[in-house]
Amino acid sequence: MKRLKKILLSIILVIALASILAVITGNSHLFKAVSTTYLVGKTGPSIDEHAIFESRKIETETYQPWLVSKNYNSTTNDSLHQEIENYKPAAFLVAKNDSIIYEEYWDEYNENSITNSFSMAKSFIGLLVGIALDEGKINSVNDPIGNYLPQYKDNPELTIKHLLTMSSGIDFDESYKSPFGHMAKAYYGTDIKKLNENYKVTETPGVTWKYLGGNTIILSFLIEKVAGMSVSEYMSKTIWQRIGAKNEALWSLDKKDGLEKAYCCFYSNARDFARIGKLYLHNGLWNNERIISENYIKNSIAAAYPLKTPEGKPVDFYGYHVWTTYYKNLDISFCRGIQGQYIITIPEKNLVIVRLGHKRSKEFINNIPSDVYTYIDFALEQ
Repeated sequence: MKRLKKILLSIILVIALASILAVITGNSHLFKAVSTTYLVGKTGPSIDEHAIFESRKIETETYQPWLVSKNYNSTTNDSLHQEIENYKPAAFLVAKNDSIIYEEYWDEYNENSITNSFSMAKSFIGLLVGIALDEGKINSVNDPIGNYLPQYKDNPELTIKHLLTMSSGIDFDESYKSPFGHMAKAYYGTDIKKLNENYKVTETPGVTWKYLGGNTIILSFLIEKVAGMSVSEYMSKTIWQRIGAKNEALWSLDKKDGLEKAYCCFYSNARDFARIGKLYLHNGLWNNERIISENYIKNSIAAAYPLKTPEGKPVDFYGYHVWTTYYKNLDISFCRGIQGQYIITIPEKNLVIVRLGHKRSKEFINNIPSDVYTYIDFALEQ
């Protein structure tokens, strides 16, 4: 009995010391991380976590239902369908000629289920920057970010475009596997603004492409500043309400009444996410109403030349917070999340593809997860 008490006391002391150390070293986010993952049988973030974080609503207005094709769910491909199922999907949708032609849900998910966008939200921030530009709230993407955010006034070389193209030169430590990295602290922490202040420009902006969520967070600070409202409010008023979304969306916050985790964590459903794809597909038009300028959309989906990857390869796969690829003689752009969240647009075929789920391929082709091509192949047969 005494031995058991000693063991329990030792465990308590270790936990107490670890807790104190976590607070002292600025890693108190680990409490939230451990309690919402390992202690509930998970190994990392999932698509169904909106309830464990504070959030802000993205309000709707007048619902504009999708048209449904007369050929709805009439075509399938068994081998491609099996490949789709191999990646634990929650939802898969294809819209052709602005009508839903294929739609499927798995497990408990349905057309109204909200799940995490993960990094697809980065593209939404990119769109909001474009709208702020159209509205004259931002003068130019070539403006120094310090013109708007005083904390960067000592870095006049750092522009809004550098942040949009992930070439800021800021030393964010973006390891998705490290519990001590910038993304883990941003996801589980409670002060995203203070967190970002710890990172500085250490390389020449506009030279090297590095995919860093901290760039998106800075852009969200810019949006909040020039719009005079929260990122969620601006998203609601300028996009979500105007494209006739059916359901309110949620954007996770760092704390109650805090700031949006702008690099991720926008919760919605396949049909409403597809509206974003339709907006890209029609170069910023929604049913003949101009939402975002055509010029900005075209610039956003253009490859970010002459940037190079850290390995020295040309960046022909990324624009303004949007991924791009060329496949089967087709120009394709898409929003992308870490567990296989995609909004894919193929203008030449008038196609929008949305895939939501729990995992993606571990194989990459020119920085693009290979499962993207499975979804495209399936959609092209519709």
